Amino acid sequence: MEKINQARYGLLDRKDLSSILGSLSKNNLDELCAEIRQFLLDHVSKTGGHLASNLGVVELTVALHRCFDTSRDRLIFDVGHQCYTHKILTGRKDQFDQLRQFGGISGFLKPSESPHDACVTGHASGSISVAQGMAHARTLLQEDYSVVAVIGDGALTGGMAYEALNSVGASQEPLIVVLNDNNMSIDQNVGAMNRHLQRLRVRPKYLRMKRDVKQALDHIPGGSGAAHFISKSKQAVKTVVLPGSMFEQMGFTYLGPVDGHDVLAVCELLEIAKGMQKPVIIHALTQKGRGYPYAEQMPNKYHGVSRFDVATGLPVKKASANFSAVFGKEMLSLAEKNPKLCAITAAMPSGTGLSAFAKQYPKRFFDVGIAEEHAVAMTCGMAKQGLRPVCALYSTFLQRSYDQLIHDAAIDHVPLILAIDRAGIVGEDGATHNGVFDVGFLRQIPGMTLLAPSSFAELRSMLRKAVSHTAGPIALRYPRGGEGSYQADNSRTDSVCLREGSDLVLVSYGIMINEALEAADLLEQQGISAAVYKINNLTVDFSADLLDRIAACGRVAVVEDVVHAGSIGQALAEELSRQHLDVRWIGLMNTGDSFAPQGAVHRIYEYYHLDGKSVAETCLEGIEA
Repeated sequence: MEKINQARYGLLDRKDLSSILGSLSKNNLDELCAEIRQFLLDHVSKTGGHLASNLGVVELTVALHRCFDTSRDRLIFDVGHQCYTHKILTGRKDQFDQLRQFGGISGFLKPSESPHDACVTGHASGSISVAQGMAHARTLLQEDYSVVAVIGDGALTGGMAYEALNSVGASQEPLIVVLNDNNMSIDQNVGAMNRHLQRLRVRPKYLRMKRDVKQALDHIPGGSGAAHFISKSKQAVKTVVLPGSMFEQMGFTYLGPVDGHDVLAVCELLEIAKGMQKPVIIHALTQKGRGYPYAEQMPNKYHGVSRFDVATGLPVKKASANFSAVFGKEMLSLAEKNPKLCAITAAMPSGTGLSAFAKQYPKRFFDVGIAEEHAVAMTCGMAKQGLRPVCALYSTFLQRSYDQLIHDAAIDHVPLILAIDRAGIVGEDGATHNGVFDVGFLRQIPGMTLLAPSSFAELRSMLRKAVSHTAGPIALRYPRGGEGSYQADNSRTDSVCLREGSDLVLVSYGIMINEALEAADLLEQQGISAAVYKINNLTVDFSADLLDRIAACGRVAVVEDVVHAGSIGQALAEELSRQHLDVRWIGLMNTGDSFAPQGAVHRIYEYYHLDGKSVAETCLEGIEA
């Protein structure tokens, strides 16, 4: 990686910054925030990471650190990808050259890094629930600290956030919820909550009108009496001028909206909220991507970035074809021929490759916000009534829909179609985002069909197959990024032998077939003849052909990018044992029983010995043992 220029940042470089933060003047605060933005651009442009969201919360985060001691007070960023300023202000500035790299600091909150990180975060909509739990613990243990949850308007579309708001409001447990309202999540926000917040944003106009009326009445005879009358009837005036605040109806005191880029104005409301000893919502208006014109104009494009040129905004490496884009193009082709085909996603139209579909078929595209449970259940309803809906979700977020997959889809044999993006190891986002559990939890659902394309051509073929499948729910799992050296289409059968061999059978599927094929090539150079067997359908019984080949070779190894429990390797071992086949296991190669760390995908493969070279070495050691 290119070495990051260690520029001098003035205030940001001061060792005593945390101790003087509370006494900085407005000019100094503006200077500090400008330095933080420059620091973020200098570093994220070299490491990649979440840019636009972090540029948007600089002042808001500085204000939180002026008002709270995060080593004691509990500060929870929902999702957590917007925590870079928080990490800078809590002693991790000098570690940013290794942001999201293997062995470096995480791009999310991570308590093992620092006591200033209250809890692990990586998925949306859970911050208020965790905050309420911490607040209850504080009260029951008779301790003294503040609890603050920072949640974006995008994360507020998730149902869990409403469950938490309802519970907090009923309990009246003191805590502060800061609503970071930038009218964006990753793509444009959708839904009724977004419209509600748009109405609340007119509140400053109402407040200015009230101030102007009072000032005018103070200068006319009898004006004070009129002002008193208006004050008495202010609730009626608010009802006429403003829509009612849902938050106040749920038991919160609502403060705002406030300019989220005015540190002192935010601090004023935070101090008021601290003294209230009840649930408080502070509504802060911010601009995603603030301070960097390219990110301001295209915040969705600069939400998560790879290395880029700050001057031009262009990526250092030209984007190449990837599975998400291929999926999106095939959806367009299928939709042209099939008017019943629809697409559903949960706040990820661009991430899942569906942006073009949304533009071309707006009436057949449904973005439900960050609400995967609702997305799957709604897809089931559409499928029950004769449509052919395809629900595209990231593997790590599909986990939230497990109940719906069983209750709403599988039990009733609903022909739900799932497109599972980011399956397997995803890389720099780390443990909260790796898709290593889907094989285990989907294979145990009766009636589920799970397909694993290994190439773009197979993704197209399997998607066409899924759209015509009517015997219960069907899913396709495919990785983030592009295909490897294997680019063929062998999807016509449930499994296929790609390479003959007599000493060993290597079994794999999906993108990992590339590592198995590379290992077979390396083993051949050592005089070992390895067969490579690819499984396309992960939910059918192992074929007699595969079992016969394994029995003939007498040795087998399975290579896959998932946890051990529920893996194909575990299932194959069980089947071989059940049939009393005398086979020598060379290796069940997977991610084991640990959470995969962050880092480039190839580096994580090496960490788990799943890369082609390591697989070959493991096989050689097993054969020679």
